[in-house]
Amino acid sequence: MTTASMRRVIIVRHGNTFDPGDVIRRVGQGTDIPLSRSGQAQAAALGTYFADTFFDRVISSPLIRTRQTATAIAPNIVLDDRLLEIDYGPDEGRPEDEVVARLGKDAIALWDKDAVPPQGWRVDPDQITSDWADMLAGSIGTTLIVTSNGIARFALDVAEHDGAERKLKTGAFGVIEERADGWNVREWNVRPLPR
Repeated sequence: MTTASMRRVIIVRHGNTFDPGDVIRRVGQGTDIPLSRSGQAQAAALGTYFADTFFDRVISSPLIRTRQTATAIAPNIVLDDRLLEIDYGPDEGRPEDEVVARLGKDAIALWDKDAVPPQGWRVDPDQITSDWADMLAGSIGTTLIVTSNGIARFALDVAEHDGAERKLKTGAFGVIEERADGWNVREWNVRPLPR
């Protein structure tokens, strides 16, 4: 039997959805696109990195990009709508330079640093944080969770961390472990290199 002190949650952000030369767009829950070639390589690198890891549970957002990443790492995934990417509202599907022009660099910086949603984005930080608390509480043994950046960043609100950058890079992961004093971030933004 696994004890609470042995619980570990590995949070993975899906791989790239755009390749060099593509127009990078803001894609949220309303844009269900697959991994790009470089994203497939990132997913394969994650699969290789975690090849010797036994996962007691594998949970993924229903979006194709997260499912492709999850299945490259481990079989038998369970889909969870709480892991769907956020809704970028008027910026959904828009080129990133247009999003920055509409919102301003300061608003994007606040989102990246402090998870403050810009005007027009449909995000409920309290609900996402509560969902993370529930997912961590319900985790068993070693749990793999595959999601998107807008959701992953709020996991830091339910775990002690040393000022980790909220944004989880594509194809990167973080590790949160339960200890006697609660959940603690052991690693964040680790990106295995594609082979």
